[in-house]
Amino acid sequence: MSESGLTISLAGRRALVTGGASGIGAACARAFALAGAHVTVCDLNEDAAKALASEIGGDYWAVDLSDTEALDDLSLDVDILVNNAGIQRVAPIHEYDPSTWRLINRLMLESPFLLIRAALPGMYERGFGRIINISSVHGLRASAYKSAYVSAKHGLEGLSKVTALEGAEHGVTSNCINPSYVRTALVEKQIADQAATHGIAPDEVVEKIMLTESAIKRLGEPEDVASFATWMADDLAGMVTGASYTVDGGWTAS
Repeated sequence: MSESGLTISLAGRRALVTGGASGIGAACARAFALAGAHVTVCDLNEDAAKALASEIGGDYWAVDLSDTEALDDLSLDVDILVNNAGIQRVAPIHEYDPSTWRLINRLMLESPFLLIRAALPGMYERGFGRIINISSVHGLRASAYKSAYVSAKHGLEGLSKVTALEGAEHGVTSNCINPSYVRTALVEKQIADQAATHGIAPDEVVEKIMLTESAIKRLGEPEDVASFATWMADDLAGMVTGASYTVDGGWTAS
């Protein structure tokens, strides 16, 4: 219970978390379940999704969300949708593989659109919905060598705002959470990619590249994002929509 006497409760709510078997997604799944929600863990890794679903008493959905045509006729019966699934590839634009660029934008922009599209009818019918898009500081800023990721996250920001405008009269909110670098498998892979791209040792990447703009000189933790997402999913956040909230250690303050 908070000092104000208000308690966050997701009891009776159904949540779907994409990329839910690891990192930020897994932290959100666990936090939502702890708050009382029934959580479906959506992930490409079936074994990991099944294991986490068993741990938290939820369900799992093993799916390749980059196969977007398969999502065209999808219907989702959920109260809370967390669009979190994502990958990263780092390369200069003139060397960027076009198929990888398309993959990232299918997975991180097109599939969120299709999942939102699938979830909104039920949310509208019930008069309640929470769309939580795990964006990034790179939804607000750009970095060299990340053209696909930055483009997808900027697009997600726009999609989230349109969803907020359309959903408001139906009790549906839509927001972005914008973390900086969070200690996840994706970031660990990115450290190796950045080291190769910049020609420096992996142990220099965090200090010299990742934390350069951050006032708080540490990587974020998945739970930093999950705690904010849990509040955002609650009834208490009903006036919060169409916005982007940084969890970035002060990166965007300067």
